[in-house]
Amino acid sequence: MNKVVTSKDEILHRSQELIRERGLSAISIRSVAAACGVSVGSVYNYFDSKAELVSAAVESVWREIFNRPEDGDVFRDVHTCVVWMYERMAYGGRQYPGFFTLHSIGFMREEKDDGKRRMHQVWQHILDVLCSVMKQDTKIREDAFTEQLTVEQFAQVLFSQILSALLRQDYDPTAVLEIVHRTLY
Repeated sequence: MNKVVTSKDEILHRSQELIRERGLSAISIRSVAAACGVSVGSVYNYFDSKAELVSAAVESVWREIFNRPEDGDVFRDVHTCVVWMYERMAYGGRQYPGFFTLHSIGFMREEKDDGKRRMHQVWQHILDVLCSVMKQDTKIREDAFTEQLTVEQFAQVLFSQILSALLRQDYDPTAVLEIVHRTLY
């Protein structure tokens, strides 16, 4: 039997393990309580519903996959950042098989406002990081960004390519790097 769970973080950790082992559909109040070795009521102390638990678990998986590395050099230029992102996507694909596809399609198809909100928050964070990296990348041509193509617009283009690669389970950054190099350097 597992130790008694006394924190929201521990419940999310056990939820991540369930997602890793059995997929996103394995998450329920009962299954998480069982994995934690606690009563269903103990999980309800932290999450009001299954939808809230699933949303928080999905967000925690995204945060684990794209956890900011201790090596800040990853964010010194767009090329290095994109390579790191694709490496993290490959890691996520190995750790959580089918997660990207199943969760993205599921949240977009169904009316799960909290899940959509959390997913978009994580995505916005990734977009913000891309913008920040582009603004500090000293290798980018001075005339790369204009009123017609802003940093934010280019970050959206890159992020769209990254999301497409996630859904295809294509973790080779070559095509995106080609766009980066042709446009920015």
